[in-house]
Amino acid sequence: MLNVSAEEPEVGAGVLLRAIEPLQGIDTMKQLRETDKLTDLARGPGRLAAALEIDRQLDGVDLCANGPLWLGTAVRETGHINTSVRIGITREIDRPLRFYEAGSPFVSGPRK
Repeated sequence: MLNVSAEEPEVGAGVLLRAIEPLQGIDTMKQLRETDKLTDLARGPGRLAAALEIDRQLDGVDLCANGPLWLGTAVRETGHINTSVRIGITREIDRPLRFYEAGSPFVSGPRK
């Protein structure tokens, strides 16, 4: 899975990236995921990691520096952002800490 932390070392805080909208490298992702269905390439944390060949070797990589993995800026205007409760947790289940682009077919999990 791909978690992004923006805190100081030893402070537990982060964001789990649950899905992406594939925009480039699609043929490679299809090979890695062994599927031709575009919406299933990187929808869900495990699928996203497999599609991008993310493994423990990338643990601790600086996502703001040049390297094998980095965060970029949006290549198109983002649609409306919805919130919902998190998925697969048992504590603080009513907190709206899940954010996603409304109407995107690439979103993982329930859209309630």
